[in-house]
Amino acid sequence: MKRNIKYIVIMLSACFTLASCNGDFQNTEPRTEVPASVVWADPALAEAFVTGIYEGFGNGGFNEEMLASLTDEAIFTHPGRGLNTVTEARINSADIGWGNATNRTYNWQRLYSFIRRTNIAIENLSDPQFENAGGIVDRLMGEAKFMRAYYYHDLARYFGGVPLITRAYELGEETYEESRATWEETINFIVSDLDDAAALLAGKSMVDGRTSELAALALKSRVLLYAASDLHDAPTAQSKATTLAGFNGIELLAYTSGNRTERWQKAQAAALEAIQKGSGNLFGLSSPVPHEEGIQNYINNSMARNGGQNEIVLGRYFINMKQENGGRQGLYNGPNGYNNWAGNTPVQLLVDDYEMMDGTEFNWSNSAHASAPYENRDARFYASILYDGAQWKPRSTANQPKDPLGQIQTGTYEVTGPSGAKVPHFGLDTRNSSIEDWNGSYTGYYVRKFIDADPAIVDQNTWQEVPWPIIRYTEVVLNYVEASLELGQEEEARNWLNQIRFRVGQPAITDTGDALVERYRNERRIEMAFEEQRFHDTRRWMIARETLGRQADIISITGALKPGQTLSTYRYDPTIYNYVYQVAPIDPGKENRLWLDKMYFIPIHRDEMNRNATLIQNPGFD
Repeated sequence: MKRNIKYIVIMLSACFTLASCNGDFQNTEPRTEVPASVVWADPALAEAFVTGIYEGFGNGGFNEEMLASLTDEAIFTHPGRGLNTVTEARINSADIGWGNATNRTYNWQRLYSFIRRTNIAIENLSDPQFENAGGIVDRLMGEAKFMRAYYYHDLARYFGGVPLITRAYELGEETYEESRATWEETINFIVSDLDDAAALLAGKSMVDGRTSELAALALKSRVLLYAASDLHDAPTAQSKATTLAGFNGIELLAYTSGNRTERWQKAQAAALEAIQKGSGNLFGLSSPVPHEEGIQNYINNSMARNGGQNEIVLGRYFINMKQENGGRQGLYNGPNGYNNWAGNTPVQLLVDDYEMMDGTEFNWSNSAHASAPYENRDARFYASILYDGAQWKPRSTANQPKDPLGQIQTGTYEVTGPSGAKVPHFGLDTRNSSIEDWNGSYTGYYVRKFIDADPAIVDQNTWQEVPWPIIRYTEVVLNYVEASLELGQEEEARNWLNQIRFRVGQPAITDTGDALVERYRNERRIEMAFEEQRFHDTRRWMIARETLGRQADIISITGALKPGQTLSTYRYDPTIYNYVYQVAPIDPGKENRLWLDKMYFIPIHRDEMNRNATLIQNPGFD
């Protein structure tokens, strides 16, 4: 307090001695803030405010801990962070695990804070204080409506029906409590905002990273697809999940009336409208491309390059001039033998689901498959997974003598020691590596997808410019396929599914009935790997017990020198080594996965329940 008085005295003294001072000095406006009345009277400032709403996207899915590690795609290597709380079904209203962090996807408070910003924009743009020159008011309103719909869709797919707040609360309100809307009301609200956004953004030229008419239509297709799925049809959901069967508030989580066929028809129509507005990359092929070309096509689509940029309907973009963590996927997920952190590593369950090149299933009971599990696989495997023996980038200058070829080493191999005796060589990308004996994969794999293979990109020191696909065109096509299957339109579904497969060199699917549905689901799993689809797909299909509830298997690899062979510096070479591949469960001390039906929805945090007495908690949580 004395310090404050001192500063006031100094200021008053200055006013008496400087002619420029006047009695209004205490009413000066802060230089780091702009009054709302000024913001909404200036189109540039209004645009800056709307641009700030995109901050809610964060790093997209390029967080150090990825949503993939809450699924049967990957595990998180490092201890803590709350991921095991989710995968081991230990979440509760006091500890929702990974989502506790304020920058995580399913943080209730975070999402509502951005919804408040959208409401401020919508209120002010509804009565604009500047001219709609060039359609700027319409465009900003369309963006704000889209963003409000996006954040509500995020809430809905984690929590179900939520309070629908359409205005920015002020201080001194009589109450701040609002009840949860039903699932149907929530979906209708989101779709209405997306319809408005699409109409307002129609014909508007948008830059990368900003929403568009196509993005609004694409998100609508996702929302309606989720809404039509098993998890959100009350009779179906209650027959498949014990916690939902006894839940009195099922209308908060699912439709309790209406025609499910009509819901699938709406989802199909929404997806088709979006498909017709965009193009994607390499759709329309009538036969598979060569295998090597297929690998490169998928890499292009993942990296949004060489035609793959057409896949991005809405993306989160990163540039090296602004070093954001979203540009550090190489560091976060790359091999420890390249001095990276190996954060999210693929599990054997995912690896096994990649087909063979001829379209047949991979099978460990097949001796040819078991002896060479990484040969003749779907092109997307090679573009998505780093496996033992995979050709990768040159290692650092200091480590190139240990591996002149730049090959991934995740096994234990014999080499010839100085005395001529056989000695073990622990792979440079294992947790026994001579480069780093920490930050290594527990599973025997690393993520390849989204990581720049340019040798000039030194992952641990260089940010990469790869966009996160918030919505990808191929997702919309897959949405259309799924809705078509549910409506019994198998030929239409196969046609579009095969166009996706032809781009990567996979043969046409000819299945029918339940087999076709299973092929579609696996196709979606493989095509959209690590893109934050699996977490939601397994839940809305209500197959989480058989997928997310399975233990995350790993691969153990040994290489023994063939008789008469010697090698002092290890390299992958089947002519020199006999390799043995053995699938094993991950150490339960590292992760012990469990599925309980309460996990179909995230609990509303206890703090939010205490703030709002009208809220009803999700089933299975106190």
